[in-house]
Amino acid sequence: MARSLALLALAASLYGCAGAPSFGLFGAYFPLWLLSALAGIAGAIVSHRIFVATGWAEIVRAQLLVNTAIGLILAELVWLLGTGHLL
Repeated sequence: MARSLALLALAASLYGCAGAPSFGLFGAYFPLWLLSALAGIAGAIVSHRIFVATGWAEIVRAQLLVNTAIGLILAELVWLLGTGHLL
């Protein structure tokens, strides 16, 4: 009985994943959060490279926090554009 209730609880918790936004890419469907995460990581790396190339890396303190914030902002923008909430 307890096993059946646990299985039912797990199955009910997965119901919210059914409506996750996905998009076709190279013939396969990918979830939008994956694209958002990749865009955020790429944005953080590019911002770090820009800071180093321009010499701002010596001026701006807490580089890890700044680049993480830039990546997070970019990831959120991709998510909002993908779900249609930004426009």
